Amino acid sequence: METLYHQTNKLVQETQHLFTKLDKRLPNLDHKAVEGEILSKIGVINSNCERLDVLCMKGPITQRQHAKMRVDQLKYDSRHLIAALNSWRVQQSRKKEAEAEREALLSQKFTTNDHIEINIDRDVQYNSQVANANQGIDNLLAHGTGIIESLRSQRMTLKGAHKRLIDIGNTLGLSNTTMRLIEQRAKADGFILVGGMLFTILIMTLVVVYLT
Repeated sequence: METLYHQTNKLVQETQHLFTKLDKRLPNLDHKAVEGEILSKIGVINSNCERLDVLCMKGPITQRQHAKMRVDQLKYDSRHLIAALNSWRVQQSRKKEAEAEREALLSQKFTTNDHIEINIDRDVQYNSQVANANQGIDNLLAHGTGIIESLRSQRMTLKGAHKRLIDIGNTLGLSNTTMRLIEQRAKADGFILVGGMLFTILIMTLVVVYLT
């Protein structure tokens, strides 16, 4: 068991030395060959660890715990070597991808950007439509304001006419019935005026909501 343990431990050290070669990045180094040698040694290490487990169980009871600890250390070293190999492979893959991208950029022929189309027509059209909608809303608001002012003017005119009629009625001695009819007509005109104003405001609100 001791002989097999020392052989396995030596394989671990040799494998670590191979990783040192990979890290130095020697120009004439065959990375594939070194990688294959590392895999081969790791396979032998794992095989030896399995045999050492069997030998531990066959050894003296007093020495089993110590022997088991040494074998577990070899297993840990083996897992560490596998992880290091995988990490090196990932680094190599990333390095190749970076080199490929660099070569692609260097080999790319850059030309003038006449063929590049900047699609801004749609944005310009959309902005134009929004501007037109805003202009339409402004026009509607101005028109509505004019209507409201006209209604107010008519209301003031009706009030003046109503007052004058009352004055004339008082002067001419009109009957109370006639005066009440005139007042009712004035109230009806007031309702019509308020209704027209509310209807105009409703139409303007709907136009603003749908256009925006």
